[in-house]
Amino acid sequence: MTDMSQPPVSPIGQPLRRREDARFLTGAGQYTDDVVLPGQTFGVFLRSPFAHARIKAIDTSKAAKAAGVVAIFTGADLAEAKVGGLPCGWLIHSKDGSPMKEPPHPVLAQGKVRHVGDQVALVVAETLLQAKDAAELIEVDYEELPAVIDVTRATTQGVAVHDEVPDNVCYDWGHGNKDAVDAAFKNAAKVSTLEFVNNRLIPNAMEPRAANAQYTRHDDSYTLWVANQNPHVERLLMSAFVLGLPESKVRVIAPDVGGGFGSKIFLYAEETALVWASKRVGRPIKWTAERSEAFLTDAHGRDHHTKVELAMDAKGNFLALRVDTIANLGAYLSTFASSVPTILYATLLAGQYKTPAIWCNVKAVFTTTAPVDAYRGAGRPEATYVVERIVEQAARDMKMDPAAIRRQNFVTEFPYATPVGLTYDIGNYAAHLDKAMKNADVAGYAARKAASAAKGKLRGLGYSCYIEACGLAPSNIAGALGARAGLFEAGEVRVHPTGTVTVFTGSHSHGQGHETTFAQVVAAKLGIPVENVEIVHGDTGRVPFGMGTYGSRSLSVGGTAIVKAVDKIIAKGKKIAAHLLEASDTDIEFEGGEFKVKGTDKKVPFGSVALTAYVPHNYPLDKLEPGLNENAFYDPTNFTYPSGSYVCEVEVDPETGRTKVERFTAVDDFGNIVNPMIVEGQVHGGLAQGLGQAMLEGCVYDPESGQLLTGSYMDYTMPRADDLPSFSVDHTVTPCTHNPLGVKGCGEAGAIGSPAAFINALTDALGVKDLAMPATPERVWRAANKMA
Repeated sequence: MTDMSQPPVSPIGQPLRRREDARFLTGAGQYTDDVVLPGQTFGVFLRSPFAHARIKAIDTSKAAKAAGVVAIFTGADLAEAKVGGLPCGWLIHSKDGSPMKEPPHPVLAQGKVRHVGDQVALVVAETLLQAKDAAELIEVDYEELPAVIDVTRATTQGVAVHDEVPDNVCYDWGHGNKDAVDAAFKNAAKVSTLEFVNNRLIPNAMEPRAANAQYTRHDDSYTLWVANQNPHVERLLMSAFVLGLPESKVRVIAPDVGGGFGSKIFLYAEETALVWASKRVGRPIKWTAERSEAFLTDAHGRDHHTKVELAMDAKGNFLALRVDTIANLGAYLSTFASSVPTILYATLLAGQYKTPAIWCNVKAVFTTTAPVDAYRGAGRPEATYVVERIVEQAARDMKMDPAAIRRQNFVTEFPYATPVGLTYDIGNYAAHLDKAMKNADVAGYAARKAASAAKGKLRGLGYSCYIEACGLAPSNIAGALGARAGLFEAGEVRVHPTGTVTVFTGSHSHGQGHETTFAQVVAAKLGIPVENVEIVHGDTGRVPFGMGTYGSRSLSVGGTAIVKAVDKIIAKGKKIAAHLLEASDTDIEFEGGEFKVKGTDKKVPFGSVALTAYVPHNYPLDKLEPGLNENAFYDPTNFTYPSGSYVCEVEVDPETGRTKVERFTAVDDFGNIVNPMIVEGQVHGGLAQGLGQAMLEGCVYDPESGQLLTGSYMDYTMPRADDLPSFSVDHTVTPCTHNPLGVKGCGEAGAIGSPAAFINALTDALGVKDLAMPATPERVWRAANKMA
């Protein structure tokens, strides 16, 4: 234990190395697949080879006799046990006031399969190989039906993915002021228009999804180890809405999780089936997805078809924005699928600009593809792409400098209520645009463009000025918008007799560095060394009920809950210190790890107060309880609004279509920064994912059969180190006004702002209006050589 007699300099703002990396880099991480339980069995799911088919019969007799088979379950078994379907956590209403269509989402297919990879049966065996062998012996009689792949034809194709939804429309939703927008367009001097696809993406976390479920007979309880981003939500949805179990009988443990990017927020069929089956077989069952399964069944991201129009006056001032989007939900409503193309999308269409009127119409449709849900940014990348692509086009149509038209239309007075329902509390958008342009050496761009032309290359420059709503909250507003759960966070701070501290947080870390940054916050508040603070997360049996990690909410919401609990610790500590110092607690100050009597040199260190709390000699037990342990819940009053300006510079070889990102400059405003090294790492990772979408990644289904054509790394191209430049990352600071840390969130920014910046640069280089993502060398070559 570190000597606490000399309090260290505040760790806030220090680039401390991530303390969790030691175990990860030495192979000491504990992931779900590492969990091996007594009597362990293994599960394998038989999956549909068809995108759309009726199940006429399932014969498991041969498989049941195979070596090592413990049990086989089908949808009929779950239906007989009255197991419910997977729920959707957000209710959206159509423009006519009718609720969205919520067809059943069975844990194992019942009557129909609706995408390639849909779960048909669960085989449980003594070994993984035995389970695989037995699954191949199951005979399923399918009646193949036409696939529904093209979202633009899904409503008119005449094939219903769900019989309950004959036109495949889940909802037809609108947001904003349509009449005001229509009036503005009639009076506009200029209208810019674009139509494009925000391409579907397949999450690829390093660790695939995994689960290990155990039933304990003596107390009729279940324990689930699972690679998940919000274990309390997993437990709530599974126990209350699907299996009909008391929450107290279900413990969910999310140990080390090797990345999620949103794809591990959701309640999936596989872990639900394992929990249910574990009681039937009386033994633990483990399932770990193979990468091919992950491609087929992890919830995908994006997949919007959008037409956008921007009305302007003769000077390039924005008058109105009109957006029409068809959003692909896939075969079923995933946990938060309905909110992504609506509440998390349309509310961000103001961007950084003071556009007076906005109208967005979203039609969400079912198709025979994997479900689509939140993926790094969740609606915000789609909104930013719409706004920043049309703003770039507007600059070209108006023959204005793209930076100038942005600066001219920036919001400059705060707080600012947007026409799509958000109120930005603070910001300085010109500051990060100016800094980005300086860091990118925009002034020297013309010379670099000329040098490229001399080599027969094309060069382009593109901007993207994004804003996002993070720290998802408040619960009352979210509830009014359709959320079926709260969006608060919880923290518990336990001070031990020696003065060391354990923090229990409802936030979950799967790459964000919480074990370091949360410790920095607590250490700074208490004036103790960072190494004396331990962070515990990911176990519903140990941590208070929290809503998990997504939407860049961990520090602004989870961190604030911890700070509020620390404040309670300090308040009680003042009373204990007052007793020790023979003073009134109203005269006690706490600073730098010491409790002091105002105006005197009398003081006592935090460690002594902690010891006194647990060794109460001459302690006023009639006034104070022993111990030093407090918890707090925090429900924010507003979102936080990170923003930034990105500048991308590309060079294109017209002979090969190869595009090289020569420079990429990011300047973000994340409010106050606790650990700049971790923030920079988060931005780098987001930029890589955003550029991956723009340059390389694209999920493709065969339009006739519905087969996934990009089902492996042979066909789905992930960015590698040589595809990316050395990023220039910087920041400005306008502290958030409504949380005590002044933080905004940084985890998704890079993925939100970078696709538009890249495509703006590429279309500038090619002299074309648009180019579909991913901008593969073939697409670029065709555009460069004016080929269709």
